[in-house]
Amino acid sequence: MSSSSTPHHAATKRAGIPLGKIAGIPVYLAYSWFVIAGFTVIVFGPLLQLTRPDLDLGFAAYFVALGYALLLAVSVLVHELAHALSAKAFNWPTEKIVLNLWGGHTQFESFTASPGRAVIVAMAGPASNFVLAAGVWVLIETHVFTGVTLLLADILMSANLLIGIFNVLPGLPLDGGRLVESAVWKATGSQDKGTIAAGWSGRVIVVALVIWLIGVPLLSGGPINFNYMLITVVVCGFLWMGASSSINHARLRSRLYLVSAAGLADPAVGVPNSATVADVLAMSPGGRPAVVICGPDGKPQGVVDPGAAAAVPLEATSLTPVTAVGHALAAGAYVPEWSKGQDLIQYLARLEGGEYAVVDHNGAVTGLLRQQAVVTAITGKEPRRSGRP
Repeated sequence: MSSSSTPHHAATKRAGIPLGKIAGIPVYLAYSWFVIAGFTVIVFGPLLQLTRPDLDLGFAAYFVALGYALLLAVSVLVHELAHALSAKAFNWPTEKIVLNLWGGHTQFESFTASPGRAVIVAMAGPASNFVLAAGVWVLIETHVFTGVTLLLADILMSANLLIGIFNVLPGLPLDGGRLVESAVWKATGSQDKGTIAAGWSGRVIVVALVIWLIGVPLLSGGPINFNYMLITVVVCGFLWMGASSSINHARLRSRLYLVSAAGLADPAVGVPNSATVADVLAMSPGGRPAVVICGPDGKPQGVVDPGAAAAVPLEATSLTPVTAVGHALAAGAYVPEWSKGQDLIQYLARLEGGEYAVVDHNGAVTGLLRQQAVVTAITGKEPRRSGRP
C-alpha cells in the first residue's frame, strides 16, 4: 500500500495506541480493538462459568476471557509480523502494523510486486499461525500446563489453527485470495484481472459461509445460537466489504493509464500578472484556450474567468488588470505535462483546489488540468449534472 501523505503526528493519532516497534516496524493498537475485547469478555466469561465448573472460576472467568482476547491479539500480531518480515526480505518497506476490530492489517509503503513474491508474503501469515499452534500443541502434550493455563493454551492453539485455516481460504481479502490473484496474474499478465478474480472468489466464499453457518442451521430446525449467528454475520459482512473493495480498487487501477496531465488538460496559455483584460481577449477569444496568470517568477498563480473578462466594458479592457478577472490557484497547483498514472494522482492528492496548471520542461504553461477530468478518467463516469439552472 502507498504511504499516506498526512503529517506523521496525525497519522499516528488515527492509527491508535502505539505499542512500540518490532524489527523496526511500528505496531499500533486501534481503539476499535477494545470493542472486540469487550465482546469477548462479555460472551465468553459466562460461557466459561457454565462449561468449566471444574475450575471453579467464579468472577475470575471474566479475566480468563480477557486473557483469551489478549492471546487472540498476540496471534494476530504474529500473523502480521510474518507478513512484514517476509516482505522485508524482498525490500518491501512496511509502514506499520495495526491490531484492530477485524484482527489486524499490515500497511506497506510503495513497492514493486510479482506473483511469486506476493504469494510468499501472503502465505507467511497463515504459516506462522500453524507453526505457533503446533508449538503450543507440543507443550500441551508434554503436560507443561494445568488448570487455567491449560485452558488458555488450548484456546491459543485453537485460535491459531482457526486464524490459519480461515486465512488460506482462496478469496480476498483473506491471504488465500493472493493465490487466486497470483495465478490469474501469472496467466494473464495483469495484476488487476487477478485482483478482480480473487475478489469475486471472496464473494463466493462469503455466500458459502452464510449458507453453511446460518442457512443450514435455520433450515434444520435446531436451536439457534444468536451470539454465534451475530459473529457470523459481522465476519461475513466484513469479508464481503473487503472483497468488494478489492474489486473496485482493481477496476480503478486498470484505468490509471488514462490519467495523464497532458492528455486530460484543456489547452491553456500563460500571461504575466501585469497583463490586461485586453491582452487576454486578444489571446483567448471566446474563452479558449484557458488563460493562466503567472507571477513575476513565472509560476502559475491564478486562472482567468472568461465570463468576467468578457463582461468588462470594451473601453476599460486595456486599463483593467488581468488579476481583476481571475481567481487564485492553490499554492503549488501546477504539474509537469509528462506526469501520469499513480504518481500524478498521489501528487494531486497533496494539493488543494480543483484546478492545476500544466507546464512544460521550460516552465511555460501548456494546459489547465481540472480535478473532475481526472476523476472521470479513473471512474469512467461523467459528473452528475444538476437540474437546477
